[in-house]
Amino acid sequence: MIVKQTRSYEKIEQYDTEITEALSQNYKSIIENLGEDVNREGLEKTPERVAKAMQFLTHGYGLDPLEILTSALFSEDHQQMIVVKDIEVYSMCEHHMLPFFGKAHVAYIPNGKIVGLSKIPRIVDAYARRMQVQERLTDQIKDCIQEALNPLGVAVVIEAQHMCMQMRGIQKQNSVTTTSSFTGAFEKDKTRKEFISLVANKLS
Repeated sequence: MIVKQTRSYEKIEQYDTEITEALSQNYKSIIENLGEDVNREGLEKTPERVAKAMQFLTHGYGLDPLEILTSALFSEDHQQMIVVKDIEVYSMCEHHMLPFFGKAHVAYIPNGKIVGLSKIPRIVDAYARRMQVQERLTDQIKDCIQEALNPLGVAVVIEAQHMCMQMRGIQKQNSVTTTSSFTGAFEKDKTRKEFISLVANKLS
C-alpha cells in the first residue's frame, strides 16, 4: 500500500515497512541468483528501491475505481458523445512482469449523469497499476463506467507497446497492440465509426 502526497515542492511517499522488507529480501536473492554481487556499491540499495517501485507500480490494488467514479457524478441532460482520448497508460504484463504502455481512448454517451472529466484517467490508472493483460484492462474500464453511470453506451480503445514482445521473445520493436470494447450505442456501426474518427483526428 502506498500513499502519495504533494506539498508545494515536497513529495511524501509512505510504504508498508514489512512488505518493503520482505520484497527487498526476495529481490536480493534474485540479484544474487542472477550472478551479481548485491553488496557492490551500485546494487547495495537496489533491492529496497525495487521493492518500493513494485509497490508503486501495483498500487491500483488499493484503489476502488467504482468509488472514484461515483464520487463525482452530476445530473445533466447532455446526450452527445463525450470523449477523453490519449490517456497515458502504464501497466505491468502479468505473464512476464514486464511493462506495457501506450494510450487509452474512452468515450460514453450520458443518460442523465455525467462524471468529472479527471475521474476517467484516474480509473484508467487504478486498473492499469496492477498485474494486467491489455484485454482485461480494456474491459474493466468499460464495465466500471457502465456500472457507475448507466450511460447509453461506452467505448474503450487501448493502443500499447509490450516490452515482453520488444525486449524478449519475438523482439518486434515496432509492434503495437490495439484492443477495444463497446457497449450500448457504440455497438452500432455509425456511432462506433464516429468515435474512431474523433480518436484518429488531431484537432488543431
